[in-house]
Amino acid sequence: MLGNAFRKLRRDLAFRHGRRLRQLNYWLLARAAMTMIWVLRLLPVDRALNFADRAARRIGPWVGRHNVAVANLRKAYPQKSDKEIQAIASDMWGNMARLAAEYVFLDALFDYDPKATKPGRVEVRGVDHFVEIAGEQKPHIIFTGHLGNFELLPVAAATFGMNITALFRPPNNPYLADYILSTRRSTMGSLLPSSAGASFALAAILENGGNIGVLVDQKFSGGLETTFFGRPCESNRVLGTLARHYDCDVYPARCMRLPGNRFRLEIEDKLTLPRTADGSVDVRATTQLLNDVVERWVREDPGQWMWFHKRWEMSGRRKRRRHARQRGEAA
Repeated sequence: MLGNAFRKLRRDLAFRHGRRLRQLNYWLLARAAMTMIWVLRLLPVDRALNFADRAARRIGPWVGRHNVAVANLRKAYPQKSDKEIQAIASDMWGNMARLAAEYVFLDALFDYDPKATKPGRVEVRGVDHFVEIAGEQKPHIIFTGHLGNFELLPVAAATFGMNITALFRPPNNPYLADYILSTRRSTMGSLLPSSAGASFALAAILENGGNIGVLVDQKFSGGLETTFFGRPCESNRVLGTLARHYDCDVYPARCMRLPGNRFRLEIEDKLTLPRTADGSVDVRATTQLLNDVVERWVREDPGQWMWFHKRWEMSGRRKRRRHARQRGEAA
């Protein structure tokens, strides 16, 4: 009895101590990040972004996630040499650093003006789709992936008067989360944190004729088993489920980096969603279709996607079943 009480006390103390250390680590990282932001603000936009790119290309290979990125790239591109793989990984780190630095300059970067006679930093393709979606009094779903500066898409939507709510995942660091959320809200309109109950909130928005924006290229534990770059992965079924329930139009949208710290934002034609025999949207096939669209984008410029994400990591039960099947086939 006394031993159990002692072990419980030790666990409680370890938990409290660990939580305090974690909070201290978050605070220190946030202070370091805010100091870097302060330094970047002292520089002109182009110099700041180029500096962040160069620094990340040097630091990235020393980060643990670099090994994850390289392993994923080798499996996705088995025909590429190690030099080519490392070059893509370097581009990825440069892209991610630019994305982080661009939070500081979002207002200055987005200069698109439909009436301008000279091109600015941002060009837009699919303007008719932006205007059409903004003018229609019915729900729409717009999806994208972690490519280029995907944060500019809701800024563009707001520019065209589109009523859209973007689903986002806040950083684990609460100090950085507050800063990033305040930055996003000042330029992007409505935001919905990704958390328990978010799918119900998205459904309510569509029910009222609103539009939602969703990132679809992340691992979702316990999701539908799909493929990405020919490898099995788990994907969130919520977009397909919502599309089936509300039978609304689904549009792909993406951001591409261009030379000279410029961007191209594009909304493609709405998807023709796969249907079941009774005419309703096929959720599984639709979820796979979203993966296929993002894969096409990534293949066009792989250095603009976040390869360090564990996209192909399967949840425990599914992983065990797959290993059991593989052992049976090898026997």
